[in-house]
Amino acid sequence: MVPTPASQWRRQLAAAVAAAGAVVLLAGPATAGPATAPSADRPQVTDRARIQAPLERLADEQASVVEVVVTDRDELDDLVATGVDLDHHVSQTAAGIVVHAVVTPTEIDGLRAGGFRIGQLLHEPADTRARVAEREATIADHRADNQTFTARVRQDAAVADIRIIRADYYTSGTDQVLSVEAKWAQGQSSPSTLTVSRDSGPGTAMGSGGTQVITRFVDAGVYLYHRGASTVGVRPNRIQIVSPTGDVAVAQVEQWLPVPDDSPEGPGYQKDFVTSYLTPTELYDRIQRLADEFPHLAEVVELPYRTNGYRRKAQVVLGATTANRVAVDSHAWGHRGGNDITVELVDPGAGDRPLSVTVDGSAIRVELGTDGGGVVVSTAAQVAAAINASAGDLVSAYTYRGSAGDGVVTPAPVTPLSDNLTAPATVSRDPHPVYALRIGKYRDGSRTGVLAYAQEHAREWVPPLVAIETAERLLRNHRTDENTKQLLRTLDIWIAPSINPDGGHYSFYDYGFQRRNMTNHCAAGGATDALARNSWGVDNNRNYTEYSLFDGYSGASTSCTSDVYAGPSELSEPENKNLDWLASRPNIKFSMNLHSSGNYFMWSPGSYVTPGRITAPRPTLAQESFFWGASSRILTAIKRHRNLAVTPARTGPISDVLYSAAGNSGDMLWYRYGIYAWNFEVGTSFQPAWDEAHQQTMEYANGLVELMRVARDHDKDRRRPTSALVTSPGPDDTLVDVRFEVSEPAAVFYTLDGSQPTFGSTLYAAGGVREGGETLTVPYGTKVFWFSVDAAGNIENNYQPDTDAKNWRRGFAIVSDS
Repeated sequence: MVPTPASQWRRQLAAAVAAAGAVVLLAGPATAGPATAPSADRPQVTDRARIQAPLERLADEQASVVEVVVTDRDELDDLVATGVDLDHHVSQTAAGIVVHAVVTPTEIDGLRAGGFRIGQLLHEPADTRARVAEREATIADHRADNQTFTARVRQDAAVADIRIIRADYYTSGTDQVLSVEAKWAQGQSSPSTLTVSRDSGPGTAMGSGGTQVITRFVDAGVYLYHRGASTVGVRPNRIQIVSPTGDVAVAQVEQWLPVPDDSPEGPGYQKDFVTSYLTPTELYDRIQRLADEFPHLAEVVELPYRTNGYRRKAQVVLGATTANRVAVDSHAWGHRGGNDITVELVDPGAGDRPLSVTVDGSAIRVELGTDGGGVVVSTAAQVAAAINASAGDLVSAYTYRGSAGDGVVTPAPVTPLSDNLTAPATVSRDPHPVYALRIGKYRDGSRTGVLAYAQEHAREWVPPLVAIETAERLLRNHRTDENTKQLLRTLDIWIAPSINPDGGHYSFYDYGFQRRNMTNHCAAGGATDALARNSWGVDNNRNYTEYSLFDGYSGASTSCTSDVYAGPSELSEPENKNLDWLASRPNIKFSMNLHSSGNYFMWSPGSYVTPGRITAPRPTLAQESFFWGASSRILTAIKRHRNLAVTPARTGPISDVLYSAAGNSGDMLWYRYGIYAWNFEVGTSFQPAWDEAHQQTMEYANGLVELMRVARDHDKDRRRPTSALVTSPGPDDTLVDVRFEVSEPAAVFYTLDGSQPTFGSTLYAAGGVREGGETLTVPYGTKVFWFSVDAAGNIENNYQPDTDAKNWRRGFAIVSDS
């Protein structure tokens, strides 16, 4: 018989998970309903922020990256709820949790007023300008001379209140590091740290390798586990933790990210194809040249939705105070004539003069009204009304941000309106097409699809280079490298180097810290004037359909000036519609979302509801195991470049290792389309100096190519999993503890009542967050029937659960005396 296809298995498995409802982590009831569709009855986010109004960002202020130090995860949630622009860096220190924020001086004042502690300055506007200058110099120069122990911890014995989840030894650069995660039964209520004792190798005494302290990880008020990492002088073999209540846990230390001696890159393998940062225009030009050079292997696909464009209306704000400011916006785009308009506010120098407006072509002259003594008396509201009455076909004038405009205006010389855009004319001002490079010998949808996409966030300049470097390697090594040739025969690869070209251009030429697209959704009377121009746009990674702000999930904002603004509705933005279109290709099974920074490697769930920290449904034990196994391969490939490791503490579901990000793209790809979707966070800053950017590009391109190998191996997998029933004594003589072991990441469906196991049977689950399989306690002698199925759809023993076949696995819950 033909094995059940992977797609059928995944649909059946998704239905089983959906029937179980949303998973609750340590608090609250489960939320019923399907995992793939937003629900109006999902819990709504509670606003816990101490700063009720959005922090204001003025366009005449420059933003910097600074440290914000918060006491605990509750205060971190408060910080997220302010809508302030956060980098992906979140680290636990002795002083508290340190977060990197992109903020202006006004925003810093607002945070301090809200009780937040501001730490060191990390990156300032001059650094971005230096990166741009360095890029230009690099381009000019180029033209001129044309190891570790992965912990699936083997506990010595069950203990009452302390359990070691992971114990990972790895090297990073020249450092040796031990990372430990453990759960303590009193962790929710007690702030106590845990002390880890190390041996100094096999056969040595516990404690001979020293000790280290691990601290609680509490998110949204919910204790998840203790964690911490420390450098060590020698590789330990075992560790021990004694809980504050006296219970003991011992675990074997295992290797995280070993770097194998054999490389998948054959002799003569070509790489290192990027020499500078690239703007979106240059990225698209680059993939077009590749398609032209390799027409039998690649083509450029224009995605169906054009962006709103790198364009703005021409604007000016006249006046110094809220009450006397007059804002003027052109009706025409700046490049379509708006930039030619001028406004002049004239003191007539005589008494009893009426307010009047004359228009000569594109020049608007406002003669201000005066009293009998010749003093100007025209208010901002009166001037705005007069301009609209006489020049309304050219411009729209209004008072500043909803002000009554009762302040007397100040005369102003001839002042041009401007769209404030400085990119060269080679950057289009029209709605911009978004392009993807499709690579493969067979690009007809018949091969397993892999999607890689970058620059959802405009200021992240390294991830697009990773996309380009990967495309170059795949195409240029096809003829000479057999492994690469197999990838292009087996896979249908889509690479979109810039999802958000408008924001990308704005970041390069106008405002280095631009995160969002350029679309202004602010309503009249709000922050629509020229001084707010760096505050507009939708965060493209908060505008997707699954577990979004609109479903009541945390980590996005309704404020049109927040850097995590979710937009007016799900998929409101063309950039997001394009990614949805890509993800809807039915053959795409794997994806990588390329971001920076923070050196994280993550997958779903990416969002939760507060309070209670109710996450989107977690992957099953089998799916989570597949994520971990593939991640180990990808991260090992990254480490191969210069021996720098992404740490275990920064690997895992987004909601476990970072914070909630409602409406992110990874959740849409996983929950809506069933795509195994990962998220890189490259490096430690958005725009590092070129030497570092180049190194990051090389190492993360290693990882992206390895994802292609993961997809190929999944496609070629015909090996059926095997499994075993493992029993041990239960709490008393009448009970037995039961668990399943599998030969590879695989789902186990089982029954305990003697009935035939099917895809509708109970699915073997994880014991908890970041843990292995659960332990089932059943009556002695219970019949256990089960079968396993791997991620590729291969079923153990070729069993067909939808037929009358009898070749499922059988066992009994008994404990041998031997």
